[in-house]
Amino acid sequence: MRVGIVILPEHRWWAAEPMWRMAEEYGFAHAWTYDHLGWKSLVDKPWFDAVPTLTAAAMVTSTIRLGTLVASPNFRHPVHFARELTALDDISDGRITLGVGAGGSGFDTRVLGGPELTPGQRVDRFAEFLELLHQILTHDTTDHSGTYYSAVQARRHPGCVQLPRLPFVVAANGPRSMRLAARYGSGWVTTGGGGDDEESWWRSVAELSLRFGEVLSEQGRDPAQVDRYLQVDAAPGYSMSSVEHFRDVVGRAAELGFTDVITHWPRAESPYAGKESTVEEIASEVLPEL
Repeated sequence: MRVGIVILPEHRWWAAEPMWRMAEEYGFAHAWTYDHLGWKSLVDKPWFDAVPTLTAAAMVTSTIRLGTLVASPNFRHPVHFARELTALDDISDGRITLGVGAGGSGFDTRVLGGPELTPGQRVDRFAEFLELLHQILTHDTTDHSGTYYSAVQARRHPGCVQLPRLPFVVAANGPRSMRLAARYGSGWVTTGGGGDDEESWWRSVAELSLRFGEVLSEQGRDPAQVDRYLQVDAAPGYSMSSVEHFRDVVGRAAELGFTDVITHWPRAESPYAGKESTVEEIASEVLPEL
């Protein structure tokens, strides 16, 4: 079991830099940031872009994997995004993982003033986004004319440090997006299926894990080749509320076949309200056991 941590892109760099350094020093396997233009209750709070944040994080770390949780087609075009990802992969010396999802209907969509897509249309767009991004990152030159995107002789050169391209971890809860995860992903990430309490959320996670295993089988993928990530703070309770609770969360995720869990750096207030001292305790007491 590997443990990752999300550091929200809400701090000026002088305050954020120590968090990224400590994430590596504490022994977390991967560190992530959100890729939004604004997010939920924090939409009127300070917020920074994911790509320069990860670039800066790559410059002050050396071993920890870094990634987006998750990027989406809501405001990203595969042609330009491929260039950004290639640069990130180079600067980090091959430590970037692309967490990517279909995108919701929140602020990222409204702020651009475009039409709101139906859930089905968002998955259609996501399928085209993944296909084109994969093509650009793995082929010297790409032409594409689709429903949502176009590309005219988009270049790959110099390509990713990680070959044939940087890994995709695909967010998916529904059957169509799960098939995309099975096709393009080196990993699958889920937030569970909701629930009013911890037990109902864990039941939804178990059901989704079982369903994804069936999709892998249908798509002919070896389950051992696809990592499974669980965003544990999608549950009703914050995973780092205590060392004991975190240890229980990690154990339950492992029992359901997950290879990785992702928590959040504690904040002074909700969401993810907690104490930084708990992170240090988890790093010293729990992470070495995994």
